[in-house]
Amino acid sequence: MRDKDLSFRDRIHSSFFLFRHATNLARVIRSARVKLGLQFVLEALYSAYMLDIKRLRDEPDVIKERLQTRSADSTIVDEILELDQDRRKKISRVEELKAERNTISKEVGARKSKGESADDLLSGMKEKSDLITQLDQEANEVDAKQKALLLTIPNPPHPDCPIGATADENPEVSRWGDKKDFSFQAKDHVALCETHQLVDFEAAAKISGSGYAVYKGAGAKLERALIQFLLDLHTGDHGYTELSPPFLIREECMVGTGQLPKFREDMYGLDGDQAFLAPTAEVPVTNLHREEMLKSDDLPIQYAAYTPCFRREAGSAGKETKGLTRMHQFDKVELVQIVHPSQSYEVLENIRTHAQTVLEKLGLHYRTIELCTGDLGFGAAKCYDIEVWAPGAESYLEVSSCSNFLDFQARRMNLRFKGVTPEEKKPQFCHTLNGSGTALPRLFIALIETYQQEDGSILIPDALQPYFHADR
Repeated sequence: MRDKDLSFRDRIHSSFFLFRHATNLARVIRSARVKLGLQFVLEALYSAYMLDIKRLRDEPDVIKERLQTRSADSTIVDEILELDQDRRKKISRVEELKAERNTISKEVGARKSKGESADDLLSGMKEKSDLITQLDQEANEVDAKQKALLLTIPNPPHPDCPIGATADENPEVSRWGDKKDFSFQAKDHVALCETHQLVDFEAAAKISGSGYAVYKGAGAKLERALIQFLLDLHTGDHGYTELSPPFLIREECMVGTGQLPKFREDMYGLDGDQAFLAPTAEVPVTNLHREEMLKSDDLPIQYAAYTPCFRREAGSAGKETKGLTRMHQFDKVELVQIVHPSQSYEVLENIRTHAQTVLEKLGLHYRTIELCTGDLGFGAAKCYDIEVWAPGAESYLEVSSCSNFLDFQARRMNLRFKGVTPEEKKPQFCHTLNGSGTALPRLFIALIETYQQEDGSILIPDALQPYFHADR
């Protein structure tokens, strides 16, 4: 999970994305610059597209220091600011030339009204027009380069995040329950799945390759029961609105939530990367309100959604891949909240509690860790991982990651709100958060390993029995 320096190819991909949508961008600029001026329009586009350029200008050293704590390349800040200065100089010069051209145009009109020649002025106007065209083109090229780089900067960690370089430095913040103590030799989930014919890994490999599963009989029933239990818990007890979103997602939505351009190799792209299979419900659900102006009374917005998730796991070579532990396709119930900026850290704690409640109701021992700066995901400013204990494997498995993105995603999606009070009439960017509520494969693992009995049967916890319609 540690952020690496973005490769040249990743930067090229981000540039291709920007150029692919350059026609729409140019149309917006042409329609708005007449009334507002090019400088104003471009500044508005920058503030609505990615990490706040104004913050980079005002606090470059602070941003670089925070990026360094997560082992990200901080020199990119200097590169962006150099491009920004060049871009602004060109735009300023264009505005000056336009003003000069307008003055000349008035003089031409005055001369012609007197019947005087204005040929000398007209040649000067043409020179200025040609220079304006040239500088406009140069400014747009610099603009594209700067935007491509801005898309590659991760979210600076919150100042309270623990400083560290790797997952080994993530502090534990809480735990619940105790590790299961067996009077017999406990089996791991692979053996249990084979004994009870819950999952057929060989059949899945025959159909799709490694990293897939065919749930069978009681295994398929248990998977379905868990999904229904999770959705009912979050919508009934925690106040979320259930959604069933599309599983195919447009490229700009993947950019909006931060999966692109950085994690392109982990995604399943279709039609030349025009669309992608959902890596998580976070992407379609958070993008549901992209490019909208919400009212403050609309906030908070709470959504819960089930989707299958598709990931190549390109960077997982050498990691644990046995059984259901690491899959290319897996089920997950995701929690997403869109909130007022003043409430986001309080909401983060709420989402964490909602995810933890799942494990407590199922009677599963877990621990919660806070991710150190070097282990934070690309877009997160602060994050908790919830890890359930799998007694057969004798290890903790991550089943939920709860993150506060602040306005990082909202800027990329241009998701804003405004209120009715004088202080909030000016549009502001929302804060977005999400958490797994939870991922299914590792929850499945922990449940069957925890509730295995000496006679070989597997008990179903009380909270799940109404969905499974049996006690074992």
